[in-house]
Amino acid sequence: MTVSQTLADLGIELPDVVPPVAAYIPAVVHGDLVYTSGQLPMSGGALPATGKVGAEVSADDAASYARQSALNAIAAAADAVGGVDRLTGVVKVVGFVASTPDFTGQPGVINGASELLGQVFGEAGRHARSAVAAPVLPLDSPVEVEVIFSFV
Repeated sequence: MTVSQTLADLGIELPDVVPPVAAYIPAVVHGDLVYTSGQLPMSGGALPATGKVGAEVSADDAASYARQSALNAIAAAADAVGGVDRLTGVVKVVGFVASTPDFTGQPGVINGASELLGQVFGEAGRHARSAVAAPVLPLDSPVEVEVIFSFV
């Protein structure tokens, strides 16, 4: 089954590639890998929420924002390689969670991204990962996710 068929079966439509908010490109190809820039959970041109996880943003909401960030990463990678069906798997995910000093649930938040990638890519979606706390992220986003994909 192709990635596009899996997305359709899951009822997921890829979003448009989020335009950069600074001096970078959304994704770059190197060899048989495509590296995404950090993807915020932009939807419809806006962040769904701002603030820190553990204060203004719940862990459950943040996990859904990590999921949206992963969708944005798939869209950026697909655009860079000429289509989503050229993506063959996920190598690594790095997730950043803007959180209060006492919040320690960063891995659970970034599971929102990891679980989506597993649904979309199946066994090829298993990946290495880091989930990192941050005091603040661009535009006061609660999460940011970057992904390294393999492609053909």
